[in-house]
Amino acid sequence: MANERTLVLCKPDAVQRGHVGHIISRFESRGFKIAGMKMLQVDEALAARHYQEHVEKPFYPMLRDFITSSPVIALAIEGDHAVDVVRAMMGTTNPQAAAPGTIRGDLGINFTKNLVHGSDSPASAQRELVLFFDEGELYDYEMTIKDWL
Repeated sequence: MANERTLVLCKPDAVQRGHVGHIISRFESRGFKIAGMKMLQVDEALAARHYQEHVEKPFYPMLRDFITSSPVIALAIEGDHAVDVVRAMMGTTNPQAAAPGTIRGDLGINFTKNLVHGSDSPASAQRELVLFFDEGELYDYEMTIKDWL
């Protein structure tokens, strides 16, 4: 068992289209624990830190403009192999290629409006979680349902 925490962002399109509750429910139904959750408006500085590997790329302005266009919901999701399982649940980045049954395959519109972001590795998760959550905003607690999962 590899218990991990990972960052999930319900992006502006998830917020605007009213899919946040459904997305959170999918992770909870899978048995993941929500270790932290908050709504925030991503500003240009946070967008640049979050997408640091893309800042010099030609598509970055479009990415920045989208992520700053409306509030997002930041989630710290915790559970066994959370990084890989959460990414599988989200589906491939391009919703047209994402499998049915995944968040993006079922609800995504296009490459940019794909509803969710998830950390792509445990190292990325550690880096990204501190961008979106301050000390004291992540919680350790025991889920009593874990014996049933």
